[in-house]
Amino acid sequence: MTTEKFTFTGHGGHSLAARLDLPDGPHLATALFAHCFTCGKDIIAARRIAARLAGLGIAVLRFDFTGLGHSGGEFENTHFTSNVRDIEHAAKALSDRGMSPSLLIGHSLGGAAVIMAAANLPKTKAVVTIGAPADPAHVVKTFEDAVPRIRSEGVTQVSVGGRPFQVGVDFLDDVTTSKLEETLSSFRPALLVLHAPRDAIVSIDNAARIFTAAKHPKSFVTLDDADHLITRPQDAEYVAEVIAAWAARYVRLAAPAPPPGAPEGVVRATEADPRGFLQDIQSGPSHHTLADEPLAYGGTNKGMSPYGFLAAGLAACTSMTIRMYARRKGWALDHVWVDVSHEKVHAQDAETGTRDRIDRFHRAIHLDGTLDEKQRTRLLEIADRCPVHRTLEGSSKVQTTLVD
Repeated sequence: MTTEKFTFTGHGGHSLAARLDLPDGPHLATALFAHCFTCGKDIIAARRIAARLAGLGIAVLRFDFTGLGHSGGEFENTHFTSNVRDIEHAAKALSDRGMSPSLLIGHSLGGAAVIMAAANLPKTKAVVTIGAPADPAHVVKTFEDAVPRIRSEGVTQVSVGGRPFQVGVDFLDDVTTSKLEETLSSFRPALLVLHAPRDAIVSIDNAARIFTAAKHPKSFVTLDDADHLITRPQDAEYVAEVIAAWAARYVRLAAPAPPPGAPEGVVRATEADPRGFLQDIQSGPSHHTLADEPLAYGGTNKGMSPYGFLAAGLAACTSMTIRMYARRKGWALDHVWVDVSHEKVHAQDAETGTRDRIDRFHRAIHLDGTLDEKQRTRLLEIADRCPVHRTLEGSSKVQTTLVD
């Protein structure tokens, strides 16, 4: 993942600080992340979720609302509606870069804000809320003892999460008049509600209200024993995995067009990320996939390794050869699968009389169906007639030319 510093102008004309987390491989979609009340773009959950989504090909912009973190402006002059406007400005900044967000993600009050913002962002295809309140006024409970003082003095310092903030009467009036459930009644994008049953800050009945108010398509996933701030790494990982899997139904996550020009019968590998080993693999004009190396070998693990493809060729060819023979014979083979693993071994272990290293492929064949022992033995023999098997066991020669 590559993280860029990103700035844009917020609703009040102030410069807002953001981070844009970019995938190391293909960029499949863009998401906008709105943090919780008085939090910031660098909160643990935001960082972990953004990193995981970036690893799955989704770029994520996370920013500090006006008056928070490294963003300009005064927090005491902001309110819920201004947060919504900041999200809209962030989306425009991404669009100006050619990365219009199709996925909005909001944590706590940020979740309520992205629901409101989506109404004015027609390119939004899906919205995710994490521990969001059904009523923006819910946030007032975090400093309700100070409400009479805010009403009488106009602006008062309150403590939220152990940190001091100046809160004004405009904030109270704004969150009181903002009606989330009314917006949800005509909500257009797909909605995913994520909430922990034991959330001690925003109770899970808020999730029920949000889910009930929204029209389909909508989904709800419980976060079990996660806390409100999603502080445990495994909870943040789970949230990111769920978002990525769910969003694929509503946000176009297709990989970019493969490199053009590979003719029928030619397999072309094109470097996709010069900082690692990721490769675009194009087989003729119709088939595209990715190759990579595991993280332990300096790769990003976004595709099979070259030896993985070699093993896959042997496994697939074996399975196809067995199926073709059983079909021709009319045998009751219900299902076949082949497991292949690869290793290097010393040739002397194979009794060749040399000290070279050779490749050994272990192939485990599974046959399901009403087959007698003679049929099973015959299918095992047929497996050795697999063309890829014969290629691997034969003497192949690779001819290489350098193209100007």
